[in-house]
Amino acid sequence: MTWSLKASDEIVAIGKLAKSAGYGLDRIRLDPSVVRGLEYYTGPVFEAELTAPIKDERGQPIRLGSVVSGGRYDGLVERFTGEKVPATGVSIGVSRLLYGLKTLGKIPAETVQGPVVVLVLDRDRIADYQKMAQDLRNAGIRAELYLGESGMKAQMKYADKRGSPCVVIQGGDEKAKGEVQIKDLILGATLTSIKDRDDYLKKQAEAQFAVPEADLVKEVRRVLDRHKS
Repeated sequence: MTWSLKASDEIVAIGKLAKSAGYGLDRIRLDPSVVRGLEYYTGPVFEAELTAPIKDERGQPIRLGSVVSGGRYDGLVERFTGEKVPATGVSIGVSRLLYGLKTLGKIPAETVQGPVVVLVLDRDRIADYQKMAQDLRNAGIRAELYLGESGMKAQMKYADKRGSPCVVIQGGDEKAKGEVQIKDLILGATLTSIKDRDDYLKKQAEAQFAVPEADLVKEVRRVLDRHKS
């Protein structure tokens, strides 16, 4: 195939190459209507989709759409370096692809616990929360600061989806006392199964407790050690 071929001839040539490689129309579909939004493509463009049936958490069918996309861009490198370099490249939607593969059972679910999440209850105190997250990281503990605009309930749901073993909470009352609340999400998830009242109250106190700010790292580590995270 020479680069003087017209676009339609290139598409036909690509189809022949795909067929000779053993990929039929059940795997690859030629579609001249596909147009990429970026201006630097100079030749064929392509997209890859997960077409297997996928359902969300509510059991509703969803369509993930493109998980890989790219194309030919012979002029891109020259634009920045002045050197003519023929090139083809792709970008991968990693989060979307992993979600689809996990939902389809193609890869095992994560066995490693998610990070400790520092909740943000007062937007004007982001610096304080960031310091908590950084103190945990400096101690070798995986931690992240919640970056959205949602309230506490949504933040707790986010931490649960992240597989977080615990969250760090500090509202105005805790700040005034120089304390933080640590909520053990793993232990907290077992509370509903406890029937004995005294045992329930004991476990409830262990699942969420207040500690001095200075003891944040030590107490978070104690929760992680409890679950060997």
